[in-house]
Amino acid sequence: MKQSTSIGPILTDRRDFLKMAGAAWVATLAPQAAFALSRAQAIYASGFRSPDGAYGVAMLSEEGAIIDRVALPARAHGLTYSPVSNRAVAFARRPGTFAMILAPDGSIEPVVITSVEGRHFYGHGCFSADGRLLYATENDFDDNRGMIGVYDATDGFARIGEFPSYGIGPHDMTLGADGQMLVVANGGIETHPDFGRTKLNLDHMEPSLALIDTRAGSLIERHVMPARLRQLSTRHVDIDADGKIWFACQYEGARNDLPPLAGSFSVGEDIRFLDLPEEVTLALANYVGAIAVNRRDGLIGLTSPKGGSEVTVDARTGKVLRQAILADAAGIAPAENGFVASSYDGRFGGTRSDVAWDQHIVRLG
Repeated sequence: MKQSTSIGPILTDRRDFLKMAGAAWVATLAPQAAFALSRAQAIYASGFRSPDGAYGVAMLSEEGAIIDRVALPARAHGLTYSPVSNRAVAFARRPGTFAMILAPDGSIEPVVITSVEGRHFYGHGCFSADGRLLYATENDFDDNRGMIGVYDATDGFARIGEFPSYGIGPHDMTLGADGQMLVVANGGIETHPDFGRTKLNLDHMEPSLALIDTRAGSLIERHVMPARLRQLSTRHVDIDADGKIWFACQYEGARNDLPPLAGSFSVGEDIRFLDLPEEVTLALANYVGAIAVNRRDGLIGLTSPKGGSEVTVDARTGKVLRQAILADAAGIAPAENGFVASSYDGRFGGTRSDVAWDQHIVRLG
């Protein structure tokens, strides 16, 4: 989940969110939710599954107190948010075909859009810097190519165009500092909805990271994983305060391999893998489920549901500053002190609830 804003160092807080939400929305909240909002330093959103099996998106504090929730038609994966338009989007989990647009303050009724014929969503997207366009990673499954769908956020999110992701299996993406460049993680894995979530090309994967000019849909540069790491699927991306692109991976090779699982690069430079201690790599279990950058503090956060781990790294030195056990670790997002993380078994910050949080968190404001 990524905010399509500039990459300055300031973390948004409750006051920013309340300015956009307004008193009318706050007045509709239950007393317990209003109290949680009054004490919150920051507001987040995440997908969830409730005990009765229903899916939704919740707005909550960094301590995990649920402030409001909206029902979803099915399971979501990633979210994105535009502070310009105060719109959030929850994308269906692959190979889902819906995306729900909502206002965190409830000022509009949620709108559901559906992917066009021959496409499905990959669970991620981001807004343009001015909030007028929405970009979504999509699969042209019959031609086995990744696409970026372009939607007009000023006209009911009508689909107005597309361009290639310059790879197979695009997953996460984020907007560069100039507001014109998309950073796309092409996981390199071929899938087709006729086969559900089955990965069809694990013996000849093509993972890559592509930088794309949104104005023309043209390729700026593309980084392919080295031949020895062709099964290292590039999955999630974020950008730090210096404009450096950080990426996190999931390995599809032998379980006893210890490949690098994260790295970084700047425009015009080669990728560099993060040299984590062996015990940290082992704890991540060859699978980083989410990555987040705390731009103000220069920190990188990683979570692994398979390893039950949360890791914090110094962006400048690459040194591991914190490693914690977090069973069923799911999402991670910047907080006032490092990061807030969630889990599939209901933990968020310092609270455990009866819902199962999904893979990603987005910070609102």
